[in-house]
Amino acid sequence: MRPDDAFHVYDTTLRDGAQREGVSYSVADKLAVARLLDDLGVGFIEGGWPGALPKDTEFFARARTELTLKSAQLVAFGATRRPGLAVGDDAQVQALLDAQTPVITLVAKSDVRHVIDALRTTLDENLAMVRDTVQYLVGQDRRVFVDLEHFFDGYHNDRDYGLRVLEAAAGAGADVAVLCDTNGGLLPLGIHSIVSDIVARSGGLRLGIHCQDDTACAVANTLAAVEAGVTHVQCTANGYGERTGNADLFAVIGNLETKLDRRVLPLGRLPELVRVSHALAELANIAPDTHQAYVGVSAFAHKAGLHASAIKISPALYNHLDPTIVGNDMRVLITEMAGRASIELKGKELGYDLAHDREALGAVVARVKSMEARGYSFEAADASFELLLREITEGERRRYFTVESWRTIVEQRPAGQVVSEATVKVFAKGQRIVATGEGNGPVNALDRALRLALEQIFPELAALELVDYKVRILEGNEGTGAVTRVLVESSDGQGEWVTIGVHENVIAASWMALDDAITYGLLRAGRIADGDDNSGPGTVAGP
Repeated sequence: MRPDDAFHVYDTTLRDGAQREGVSYSVADKLAVARLLDDLGVGFIEGGWPGALPKDTEFFARARTELTLKSAQLVAFGATRRPGLAVGDDAQVQALLDAQTPVITLVAKSDVRHVIDALRTTLDENLAMVRDTVQYLVGQDRRVFVDLEHFFDGYHNDRDYGLRVLEAAAGAGADVAVLCDTNGGLLPLGIHSIVSDIVARSGGLRLGIHCQDDTACAVANTLAAVEAGVTHVQCTANGYGERTGNADLFAVIGNLETKLDRRVLPLGRLPELVRVSHALAELANIAPDTHQAYVGVSAFAHKAGLHASAIKISPALYNHLDPTIVGNDMRVLITEMAGRASIELKGKELGYDLAHDREALGAVVARVKSMEARGYSFEAADASFELLLREITEGERRRYFTVESWRTIVEQRPAGQVVSEATVKVFAKGQRIVATGEGNGPVNALDRALRLALEQIFPELAALELVDYKVRILEGNEGTGAVTRVLVESSDGQGEWVTIGVHENVIAASWMALDDAITYGLLRAGRIADGDDNSGPGTVAGP
């Protein structure tokens, strides 16, 4: 075994992960995924199946000149020779060599039912297919891993045949035999029991584990196999994969390093988990899972007041580890469940020390509870909460502009085109400004009109954009009609923030969220509302 080869983290995002419904990587995407995985420090990156898929063949060809790996080795995946065909005459096997990777992973049948019913060959011929292909590739100076497909289901049908396949691979020179829970039907105790049996009967051959997540146990099954003796784990980024997915690479790494004390990444790479996870989600065009273990933005978020009271004393009381270890942050959520400790911690997170201003702290708690009873949800709108906090601690609302009026019009034109138009009238720095904007909807038109008006005074608003808009209809209270909650996510190119509005009218709720979004954007830009020279009603604003 090589000195740096004590434990393998093997990623199969580019093949198994790409089988997730809705995922389709371009070759450029695949190269970008490989670079990110290499940055993280995984040991092996399975790039795909050359010869079977033209895109994968192109990926390996381009990888030779465009991909420089620092930590990982690139792996080509394919099958053993076909029944009755000499290995040197099998085009699929030749395509594996043509990929020019240092490592090749072969998939082999290890369940007697699949050998007979799917391959339509004999058990002995299947063993010969494994033996011949491994021996041939090793003879071509390739390192060979063998995935024993359906191993655990096969074990229940014939507990010895999978071991015979494993021994055939090892005898021909394979480095690793990977036990695959292909259908994802096992539970951790079953995995541990079978792996322990194979470890005892396999004569010291290096074993790996590959788990699907059909019982929501892929990560737990992987860890159970490690504790039973395997030293090679196959995973996919964020658990992507066919059906319900595979073992999540980031959860497996997080557990191995922080719970089982196994160093599986190069020193200093563990804090990259969050960054790489989210970057890979973007490449897959899938929104990151906010509740994903270790790397989700809610992985260390605390909502209950009881939790916050304890965290105020020590974060370790309600965090299973320091979130910065994996590149994450602790968050305190502000909701109707929040008590004084939650508000105090959130204030501290935003730079306000409320511990010494009990009156302000009590006022914030009361305001939050009152507003959330009317439909607000500050846990999803940190920017609006900060504006509220500033208003109470500073004694007045920060206003860079005041509104005389706004209106929206939705018009269907003769050709069937539907156009929205908005007009806003605002006062800013002593000026009355009227602006009109068009958009693909009334909220988009309002956003454009408001920014068009204010850019004359605050040119930095040109960089502001609305990046997301969410609407939820809430049940009314005490016999009143339903109310609408709107969340607006904005960006200035340097960061993003979320604001909220609640009203019986969806456009009015949207305006409230947009008002907060612009106000917060100006606050981020360093503008100071100083109260000079405003001829409109309300508090004035100046640059």
